[in-house]
Amino acid sequence: MLRCLAPRQLLSTLPLASWRVTAAVATRERERQQLLQQLRALPAAQLRRSGGGSGPSAAATLVGTAPRALQPYLRLMRLDKPIGTWLLYLPCTWSIGLAAEPGCLPDISMLTLFGTGAILMRGAGCTINDMWDKDIDRKVARTENRPIAAGEISRSQAFVFLGGQLSLALAVLLCLNYYSIALGAASLGLVVTYPLMKRLTYWPQLILGLTFNWGALLGWSAVKGSCDWSICLPLYISGVMWTLIYDTIYAHQDKADDILVGVKSTALKFQEQTKQWLLGFSTVMLTGLTVVGLNSEQTIPYYAAVVAVGAHLAHQISSLDINNPQDCWKKFCLNRILGLVLFSGIVFGNLWKGKTKTDETEKVQS
Repeated sequence: MLRCLAPRQLLSTLPLASWRVTAAVATRERERQQLLQQLRALPAAQLRRSGGGSGPSAAATLVGTAPRALQPYLRLMRLDKPIGTWLLYLPCTWSIGLAAEPGCLPDISMLTLFGTGAILMRGAGCTINDMWDKDIDRKVARTENRPIAAGEISRSQAFVFLGGQLSLALAVLLCLNYYSIALGAASLGLVVTYPLMKRLTYWPQLILGLTFNWGALLGWSAVKGSCDWSICLPLYISGVMWTLIYDTIYAHQDKADDILVGVKSTALKFQEQTKQWLLGFSTVMLTGLTVVGLNSEQTIPYYAAVVAVGAHLAHQISSLDINNPQDCWKKFCLNRILGLVLFSGIVFGNLWKGKTKTDETEKVQS
């Protein structure tokens, strides 16, 4: 029989429980203040927000030449900052490239279709993010000029614009097979909920990784009709690890503002242990890519690309200055090159695979 505490005994335990909760909160607040003091102690030049370079990019210049009424919507889609679209698109190219027949180039029409989808879905994701984060963006130096935060676009206008982007993205998705349509639709929950994760967990970058690398599954199924999980799953996991790497680096730009406005990130969780965590993620990523190569019978150019990816990651991490936003932005943008290197390795590895099979066939016939 369970023994119940008498009311007086029960009440006597409440102060102890309350004290423990208060102590935990106080410890977390003390850690937060210590980190904020460390950031404030850095030279002002190091904490200056990076614009990604000394001048506007070609994409930003192109957006600037559009009709004035259209420009806020193009900036809401981040068409002036295409690096995010590249990072969403590249896992799709890996998967499409791996799904190509030996000796063949990736399906150009499929690459084009997924490129269009990446632009639309990245734009939709940014629109959702800015609708959720309107009040937060106003308090952060790097985001205060975003169209919704700056009042150039209202939430209702953004909602209508979002509907247009999602409708066009659905039209792209409907060009695929039924398996891929269902698989693509399954990612919408992640797209909608990701912006909320920074309020709930120190791992929003993990949720972003799950979202941004869905194309690693979708690209293969679009070509083959379904997923080969022995290839698609390790490729997806590798992509998620890659996102954890580059978006943790990205998050270090905003850590001072994040503390002030009360949002979370892996940058705040890892703090001075960031490089150790990034090395761990890199190890898992490279292991996954090796498994992909083995299961898809890849050849020398593919493995050479994986080695190059490893060297690229080692350089990024070893030379990273997590307290310099400009350096963080530079390292973040370098990941487009990393993704293109891997895609090139997949393409040339597949062509090499076809040549090897042709040579084997000629030997048998002779």
